[in-house]
Amino acid sequence: VIGAAAIMIAAATAFQGTALAGQFVNAQTVAQGLARHISSAVGAIFAVLLIDASVIGASAVTLATSYAFGDVFGIRHSLHRSWREAKLFYGVFTVVVVVAAAIVLIPSAPLGLITTAVQALAGTLLPSASLFLLLLCNDPAVLGPWVNKPWLNVLATVILAILVMLSLILVFSTIFSGVSVTLLLIVFGGMLVAGLIGIGIVTRGSLAPAVSERAKEERFTWRMPPIALLTRPVPSRGRRIGMTAMGAYIAVAVLLLLVKAIELGFGH
Repeated sequence: VIGAAAIMIAAATAFQGTALAGQFVNAQTVAQGLARHISSAVGAIFAVLLIDASVIGASAVTLATSYAFGDVFGIRHSLHRSWREAKLFYGVFTVVVVVAAAIVLIPSAPLGLITTAVQALAGTLLPSASLFLLLLCNDPAVLGPWVNKPWLNVLATVILAILVMLSLILVFSTIFSGVSVTLLLIVFGGMLVAGLIGIGIVTRGSLAPAVSERAKEERFTWRMPPIALLTRPVPSRGRRIGMTAMGAYIAVAVLLLLVKAIELGFGH
């Protein structure tokens, strides 16, 4: 976060009042612009940081995808296993890396547009991942005595609502580049407050899962049962409302982002 903030501050300072302000093309133009308007050393540092971030991102994202694939399909997935023991795991990892590299190496590919679209998509999907995490933290079959306390659920709900608001602002500012972010913040901020009040009224008393009192010693001996033995939780009213609203938002937002990306890709 600190590194990203430093890069944005440096870029904003360097490009303010120039033709490059607000005209992101790709990372190469940013590095060249920093070298031209600040110093060649700053441009070189940005390029090195970009390489470092690319290596970390390529490793983390591809490995996470491979692990998720293994979890979903029940195959062996771990780096401590050999190629013969986990062929599909390493195969998925290799395919994802090759596909990503192939996209980057496409001649005249709009890398800036691809980067912006991917970041907007990631920001759109972040609230849904946080929602599933919140549901998981309230499942006594999974966490037993470690499930969220009521005050943690309230805090998590507020954080999730803020993430949804920021995601909405990101989507709208990406699709409608001329819209005022300040105006969006005011509008969605009001909707956020109203939504939190509504959620509090509808789901009061259901944020905390019904879990029996357990001895403190049990917290240190608790082990999650195998996934195959877990039963599907019965969705509460608040859970159904949240999942339905989140699913509808993601579907609409992803569709709009795809349409916008295609329009920009074809120069419209």
